[in-house]
Amino acid sequence: MLKLFNTLGREIQEFKPLRAGEVGLYTCGPTVYNYAHIGNLRTYLFEDVLRRTMEYGGLQVRHVMNITDVGHLTDDADEGEDKIVKSAREKEKTVWEIAEFYTEAFFQDLERLNILPPTQTCRATEHIQEMIELVRRIEKRGFTYESGGNLYFDISKLEDYGKLARLNLDDLKAGARIEVDANKRNPHDFVLWFTRSKFEHQAMLWDSPWGRGYPGWHLECSAMSMKYLGERFDIHCGGVDHIAVHHTNEIAQSEAATGEPWVNYWLHGEFLVMAKEKMAKSSGNFLTLSALEEAGFSPLDYRYFCLNAHYRSQLQFSLEGLGSAKRARDNLGERIRRLKAAAAQEAGASQGAKAVAGACLDSFRANLENDLNTPQGLADLWGLLKNESIPAGAKLTAVLDMDRILGLDLESAGEEEAELPGDLRELIEAREQARREKDFARADELRNRLKSRGVSLEDTPDGVRWRIAH
Repeated sequence: MLKLFNTLGREIQEFKPLRAGEVGLYTCGPTVYNYAHIGNLRTYLFEDVLRRTMEYGGLQVRHVMNITDVGHLTDDADEGEDKIVKSAREKEKTVWEIAEFYTEAFFQDLERLNILPPTQTCRATEHIQEMIELVRRIEKRGFTYESGGNLYFDISKLEDYGKLARLNLDDLKAGARIEVDANKRNPHDFVLWFTRSKFEHQAMLWDSPWGRGYPGWHLECSAMSMKYLGERFDIHCGGVDHIAVHHTNEIAQSEAATGEPWVNYWLHGEFLVMAKEKMAKSSGNFLTLSALEEAGFSPLDYRYFCLNAHYRSQLQFSLEGLGSAKRARDNLGERIRRLKAAAAQEAGASQGAKAVAGACLDSFRANLENDLNTPQGLADLWGLLKNESIPAGAKLTAVLDMDRILGLDLESAGEEEAELPGDLRELIEAREQARREKDFARADELRNRLKSRGVSLEDTPDGVRWRIAH
């Protein structure tokens, strides 16, 4: 039974899809003005685990993700300038070139992290008409006003505005900061459609009933999710920083348009933090996946690092912590390599051994279905690997089944070792035999011979590991 923490109710709830056996899942995608940083990517990793867990349980998931290539201002609450326009000016590119370049870079990052691609990706610039039609519905139901040339959503007209973030409308009015946009009746009203009256040099403009301009950032997610998932769907995900403004405003405009509940479950991933501050492009304290690779780490080392923390807990990042994750993943790969070799020599596992492996799998599945408890899931994985009562074949089968959710590409683990020339492998095996016979002089001689051939050895409690020097 899948149970998830629903931000809307602030509690763990049993997941019940609207349609039996099917899930409509929407995840907020990137604003493509720069590379995704590893804090952004942590959110996409948790969403990937969510999808994998649901598919592991037999659910068919329709996963929709947007690409924000217009309209996201440097301040989420309608202030500043368009992030893509700003990036284009700084890099002396067109807005279209910027959006295309960083969209491609983002999907390359997803692939390197072994994140499943969405079943439907939708760009904001390709859905302007859907956004206009949605605004017309909101306007028809009396939730808008025009001021200064722009069309605003009037939050005072929606009785339960702010329910996701548990905002109090009276408190918002009483404690509002000084208004930056004097055209707003309430500082927390938000723009549905900008016109040239506010942004004279906006590069992306479309004709609309309210003038030539472009949509507010929040609008795209409502319009595109409704197009591909229907006017009510199961799950909407994003980072915790989206709760108070972006997701709150998405709910407001969507439910104002339809008059009905929009999304049943809201899931939010916590921050990745560096030096007790969240990672953010605006502050300059961010790392990209490529930067980790340049430091000698695999993208899957970072995936393993993130799996060690629950998605609703802040995760402190450090290169030391990532180094520990790398060593653990290397150890995991070596164990898989040995399991493959041992399984090839086995006659088969007994029913009792299969039952023990099955119990490990049951525990793993229960932990992942309990609000995606990946730290406990990894503990189940290691407990299985260290259980000497389970033969290699049954153990390997169970491990690879777990990896359907973990996504660490364990099927490929050890393949790089198979490329080691046969004579070098024989030297490693001869050294292991010498160590077992306590002929340490011979073992040291063989280690030196391997070192002269560019192969370094590391003796661990789980056996010898080797690397080819680069």
